Amino acid sequence: MWHALSNASPSDCAFVFESALVTRFNTQLMMATQDPDPTGRGYYNRREAGVVLARRLAAYAGRPDVIVLGLPRGGVPVAYEVARALDAPLDVFVVRKLGLPGQEEMAMGAVASGDTVVLNRNLIRTMGIPDAGVARVLSAERHELARREHAYRGDRPPVAVAGKIVILADDGLATGSSMLAAVEALKQRQPARLVVAAPVGAAETCSALGRYADDVVCAITPTPFDGVGAWYADFRQTTDDEVRDLLRRADEEWAHSRDLRDGSVNGASGDAPETHPPAL
Repeated sequence: MWHALSNASPSDCAFVFESALVTRFNTQLMMATQDPDPTGRGYYNRREAGVVLARRLAAYAGRPDVIVLGLPRGGVPVAYEVARALDAPLDVFVVRKLGLPGQEEMAMGAVASGDTVVLNRNLIRTMGIPDAGVARVLSAERHELARREHAYRGDRPPVAVAGKIVILADDGLATGSSMLAAVEALKQRQPARLVVAAPVGAAETCSALGRYADDVVCAITPTPFDGVGAWYADFRQTTDDEVRDLLRRADEEWAHSRDLRDGSVNGASGDAPETHPPAL
């Protein structure tokens, strides 16, 4: 079972996630490198997937209280297109997988911004991983999480989400462990509504995440699922440079859009346009 922990201690348990998803994870992990779906269903790349996903989120378009967060790296191109379509600001929310010592491709949990940790206690116990081993992996991934947040955002603080509608996007949902960690971390920042969104996901994962988020939007939930990568023709790894570029472009587009809205309001009232500080 997956346990979500706060404030770093692997022994503190806050809640339990469906253990059935754990078995599916290891199977899908091996299948994720197979060829793209031969039937032509699915998406060409993450940007196209984001455009399609945005249509399912149209109810949130044009609202001043909406913020879109992408899980880097692969979730950022998806989130970028969602933010563009909804006319909303974009930021990242970093989550790192905790790899099983000696079998790093297998996840024993995840850590997210805000120092929320999700652990698969059953797997850790079955594999005989001591607490010290878990702590070493957790420490290393915390360091990498901090590095990535600084690399993507620089010295800019995270966007404030309290009282906002937060759309948390990734490129796909297999086991949902990383997304779950992100959801639990974001809950601590008290958003008004938390929406999980992905272009493709395992049906049971999308359903299970509905217990923790206010809404879950999975554009397609194919059966058999066969891994996230099976539903993209181009599933190349997104680079740090691409993430930074998309965040920069999103900031510029959001600032321009906001200035146009403010200018229209000021023009209608006869007031001179105001000078605004840079966007997020």
